Amino acid sequence: IGNETGGLKPTQSTNCLTGLKNIGNTCYMNAALQALSNCPPLTQFFLDCGGLARTDKKPAICKSYLKLMTDLWHKSRPGSVVPTNLFQGIKTLNPTFRGYSQQDAQEFLRCLMDLLHEELKEPVMEIEDTHSTSIEESMEEDKSQSDIDFQSCESCDSSDKAENESGSRPFSEDHAEATMLIQDVENHFLTTKDWQKEKTLCNNKTLLLEKFSCAVIQISVADYISDVHMTDLSGLQSPPSNEGVNTRLSTSPPKSAESKVTLRTLFNHFYFCLFILVPTVSSPKKKKHKKYKSVISDIFDGTIISSVQCLTCDRVSVTLETFQDLSLPIPGKEDLAKLHSASHQTSLVKAGSCGEAYAPQGWIAFFVEYFKRFVVSCVPSWFWGPIVTLQDCLAAFFARDELKGKLRNGVKFCKVQNFPEILCIHLKRFRHELMFSTKIGTHVSFPLEGLDLQPFVAKDSPAQIVTYDLLSVICHHGTASSGHYIAYCRNNLNNLWYEFDDQSVTEVPESTVQNAEAYVLFYRKSNEEARRERQRVSSLLTVMEASLLQFYISRQWLNKFKTFAEPGPISNNDFLCIHGGVLPHKAGFIEDLVVMLPQNIWDTLYSRYGGGPAVNHLYVCHTCQIEAEKTEKRRKTELEMFIRLNRAFQEEESLSIFYCISMQWFREWEGFVKGKDSDPPGPIDNTKIAVTKCSNVILKQGADSGQISEETWNFLHSIYGGGPEIMLRPPVAPVDLDVLQTEDKIELETRSL
Repeated sequence: IGNETGGLKPTQSTNCLTGLKNIGNTCYMNAALQALSNCPPLTQFFLDCGGLARTDKKPAICKSYLKLMTDLWHKSRPGSVVPTNLFQGIKTLNPTFRGYSQQDAQEFLRCLMDLLHEELKEPVMEIEDTHSTSIEESMEEDKSQSDIDFQSCESCDSSDKAENESGSRPFSEDHAEATMLIQDVENHFLTTKDWQKEKTLCNNKTLLLEKFSCAVIQISVADYISDVHMTDLSGLQSPPSNEGVNTRLSTSPPKSAESKVTLRTLFNHFYFCLFILVPTVSSPKKKKHKKYKSVISDIFDGTIISSVQCLTCDRVSVTLETFQDLSLPIPGKEDLAKLHSASHQTSLVKAGSCGEAYAPQGWIAFFVEYFKRFVVSCVPSWFWGPIVTLQDCLAAFFARDELKGKLRNGVKFCKVQNFPEILCIHLKRFRHELMFSTKIGTHVSFPLEGLDLQPFVAKDSPAQIVTYDLLSVICHHGTASSGHYIAYCRNNLNNLWYEFDDQSVTEVPESTVQNAEAYVLFYRKSNEEARRERQRVSSLLTVMEASLLQFYISRQWLNKFKTFAEPGPISNNDFLCIHGGVLPHKAGFIEDLVVMLPQNIWDTLYSRYGGGPAVNHLYVCHTCQIEAEKTEKRRKTELEMFIRLNRAFQEEESLSIFYCISMQWFREWEGFVKGKDSDPPGPIDNTKIAVTKCSNVILKQGADSGQISEETWNFLHSIYGGGPEIMLRPPVAPVDLDVLQTEDKIELETRSL
């Protein structure tokens, strides 16, 4: 339990010195896998909790990764391993990695972690009060539209072309000129109960209404008398300091500059301030908030609190963003000067790449810029100026970002709210543009121990440990068009550094690691107190004390205790239901989920970490079993009825009408009735496939939809509700007029008889 090395069993190999064979330009994958393999929390999960690597999804990436980790860390390990199964599975799901071309290690990391998360994730149901939610939960629930219009805390340019696939939540910059923070009035949210009280909101809205009324009167009179220049509300330039974030509404009137303002402009600004930046008050009510978590999110997920301030009226909107890695710019000379100058600390603005200009104007400037970057990439970085540190890159990333729109400007700044157990840092060395790609060869110095992130902690962050030690670093040698990846990893058992170059593994001194051209770095939280606690618990195992009670504890939490700097409270909810019994669908492999502890060990852990609940007896919950049987019966009934109705629909030769249904909703329903998803889908949602024309709802051209019969629609709608209804009538074949008249005559004669 308390192995001070981080939980690796003594029976395993004392050194993970197994290489990975290159199977066709796969050095990027080998370096990424070796870096992940030397992250103890993740590797130990697969070695100790391998029974949790269960999935019905194909091609079962988690099982392939489990097999690979077992081979790498087995005591009778081979000299090298061929990761064929894992690579084939990833290629099946992601076409990017097919073929034999060189790929980006950061892209591969994001893809692999996303796939593992999707296969291992489990729903976490929480019942919360909207007036007592934490800042993280309340802001996660409703994201502001500023995440689209003015996003700067993104993790972009992973080799700068994988940003739309990343787990670090990249954002688009195409809407930079759109109206800031425009969002439906119905979707406003309460940022936090400490910052926005109902009384304050009402008073501030009343104040805004009074100011708006006065301004309208002033403009109307001025326009009637003569065409004069009024105060332009968009001229305000008073951003807050980087250290404090104050979301209370400003009581001081905005500063002004001379320009012409119209009634329409003033109304737009009034609407923006009243309904967008000022959150509305939600009625206190209980609601279910469903989340998903996995070992990937437990280890790598962190959160950034991001604030956007309108420079017109000083209003501030706050959102929370989840990240799995931080993509940091590499500052150039000018940026370093600003970062290191105290006179610029309050006016620092982060550029897109926080480096030299990457937007040359004209063909001459284009070729000059290309030539300059080519020369820079070929000449050692020491020739060009001062050394860039990892702290400089972090400071550039968290620097405030100017946001410019058509009607108003803003400024965005961010801090870290919650730190991950393992921090993945990606240095943006590659730029892929229209006609060329370049690589920034600047050497970035980084600490092997004691990376201090205190300057980037949010004011109200609950984080207690903000110091990190380096675990592994992925390096790229070469140019943007070709190169080779290797990894330097610190072995967790002997604290020695090794170079992993495909199937070759070599011990290296620390100086070699520090001089490496880092591309991706993995840092782990440093906590000596947690190490001492593990030693103390381990020593208790040698005490032969009779125990009257045995306690069951989650194997997954025990892995956190052995490898996390902050394991958090004991949580047995990964195998218990809300009634205290074992979840019925986990009863068959309960031995893989729990570990039995003597009473003295349980008492020590419980007194130190709290949580629970305490479990002395394992039994299958009868209540959940009945609910599971009802759900299974419902699945079977709905599936059989749909098959019967759809078969009749297919056999019918002439249809007068049929209905369209969203395939996105249908896939969710299909996953439920086939047992892949535990929860049924919500109401039928056809809004994404429907368009209204002349008050009629019709099918959007090219929409992702399916066709079902009227009976099938009525059946599904009677259970789930929703809509809107989208009906289509098949075209009727033209009928010969003479034949129609003959048939009418025969019908008349028949009626007369």
